[in-house]
Amino acid sequence: MSKPDFDEIIDRVGTHSQKWDAMEKVYGVSPEDGIAMWVADMDFRPPVCVQRALEEMVGQGIYGYWGGEDEYRAAIQWWMRERHGLEIEPDWIFTTHGLVNGTALCVDAYTDPGDAVVLMTPVYHAFARVIRAAGREVRECPLKLVDGRYEMDFDAWDGLMTGSEKMLVLCSPHNPGGRVWTRAELEATAEFAKRHGLVLVSDEIHHDIVMPGETHIPMANAAPDLPLVMMTATTKTFNIAGTHTGNVIIADPDLRARFAKRMAALGISPNSFGIAMATAAYSPEGAAWVDALNAYLDENRRIFDQGIAEIPGLHSMPLEATYLAWVDFSGTGMEPEEYQSRVLKEAKIAVNLGATFGAGGERFLRFNLATPRARVREAVDRLQAAFADLQ
Repeated sequence: MSKPDFDEIIDRVGTHSQKWDAMEKVYGVSPEDGIAMWVADMDFRPPVCVQRALEEMVGQGIYGYWGGEDEYRAAIQWWMRERHGLEIEPDWIFTTHGLVNGTALCVDAYTDPGDAVVLMTPVYHAFARVIRAAGREVRECPLKLVDGRYEMDFDAWDGLMTGSEKMLVLCSPHNPGGRVWTRAELEATAEFAKRHGLVLVSDEIHHDIVMPGETHIPMANAAPDLPLVMMTATTKTFNIAGTHTGNVIIADPDLRARFAKRMAALGISPNSFGIAMATAAYSPEGAAWVDALNAYLDENRRIFDQGIAEIPGLHSMPLEATYLAWVDFSGTGMEPEEYQSRVLKEAKIAVNLGATFGAGGERFLRFNLATPRARVREAVDRLQAAFADLQ
């Protein structure tokens, strides 16, 4: 395998990139002189094996119905066994149009209108969006900030339950906080779900993007006896989010039957491009690419955190997983409007605003570090200049 060139600057402007082409409309940051650090995709090419799979399809020139998913399912099984120590069966796997779609299907399959769904906030904003759109209530259980990192607070959360809650969506690893939950935390989450009669849905889309020295534990391994829906994908790992292809893995027969019923009722089936790319990605060549990616991201993280630490009042949460830095601006004493203006208008960096992630996120901004290192350095320089009066 040729060595990936993560330093390559790829001009994505005008390529129908939401991250770059929509940044001016959403944040007022022009792509001509701004830096896109919001939408959670990477400015890197996927591994060569994925590109090769697409080129073979294009070379054939016929794009009919896909027949036979045995190789695709075997690739998912291999990946989960080799990379995560988890044995799964082929018939446990459902393919959805990404994991936001997978979450929406779980809401549809396991809850009714008026029910509540538990989220540990702040957390990925799309969860709350699909829950509310389905006529369900979001039950926010705020994470506890302890020494600059998030911890679970089950004693407090027990008191928030009303009996209307039917499902819990866990984000593992956590987005936007970058936590790799410990086995004890995962076991306690399983006990919390059991105690309150909640279907546990574990979104593990970031499970492959883990910093050196950290180990992600699949919820299915932490709580093997708990009925569980576990969601994974190639999309975040290999920067192929445009395929909208996600894996929903359900070992429990009852939960599996209920999910299958909703899939059938809605006529959902995978697209051939997503299957081909996922099959190619889940391979030894893809695994080597991910190892190189994580090492590169770790250095980007180090550079960014070092630069943020030099700005008084800013704190970057220790990043254990994902490529998303979660920066606390509360120490500046500024109102959100002021520090957001400095980042968006002065530094010209498009970032995700913390309030969109729910309770507890109001004083934060999220920065995407999955971009060539030169851009990370430039972003640090711009931030230091924008807050120079604090230094």
